[in-house]
This record gives sequence, structure tokens and C-alpha cells, in this order.
Amino acid sequence: MANNLEPVNQQIDLNSQASTFFNNYFKQRFTVSSNVNDAILAHFEQVAENRDAARILASAVIYTSIAQRVDPMATLDKFRTLTGKELAAYTAMFLNLNRKNSSLLGLTNRPQVSKYVTRSILP
Repeated sequence: MANNLEPVNQQIDLNSQASTFFNNYFKQRFTVSSNVNDAILAHFEQVAENRDAARILASAVIYTSIAQRVDPMATLDKFRTLTGKELAAYTAMFLNLNRKNSSLLGLTNRPQVSKYVTRSILP
């Protein structure tokens, strides 16, 4: 029996307009002025050791501020008043406002396990 079927080209163009539309359908779009962006970025460049980390952190702070309907400059003013451990704790708390409960930053969540269950699982 002969097979007359041609192989199907299954290459997916991830840059097509349809792919971009459906991949970003539920993502919230927002814009801020370049002055706000530059001010927040400059602050985190002074605080962070790495420029790329500062850029990503500034972007996350802007996104979280807008998602929480807070002025990003008011958020920046709060960040400017904090130092050291306060800054780290506040940053984790602030970024957790917009995260799912299963992926919170800066928290350890270990379920309590009976010693008998652990002993039967581990050799």
C-alpha cells in the first residue's frame, strides 16, 4: 500500500501578528513618561550592583505600581526613604502584591511533615 501523504510543515512563526496577539492577550499594557522611567531606573542603578538587575527591578516596580493603581513616583519616594534590610523586605513585599501565592518572593513555605512519613519515604 503506497503512502500519498506529504509531510506537513510544522514550523511555527512566533513573530507573526497572530502569535503576538494571542500570546499577549491577557497582558496588561501600560506606558509611563520617559522622565518617570529614567528617575526610577536611576534610583535602582544606584542601589543595585548590576545594571541589568536595576533595569529589571525598575520595570517590575513600575508595572506593580500601575497594576496597584499607585503613582510610580510615590512608590519611588517610599523606596528612597528605606535602606539596608528595610529596603530588601519592602521590595519583596511590594513585588509580592502582584504575584501568585505559589511564587512569592522572600518567603519560605515548608509544609509540616510527620517524621514517620519522612522516614518511610527517605532511605
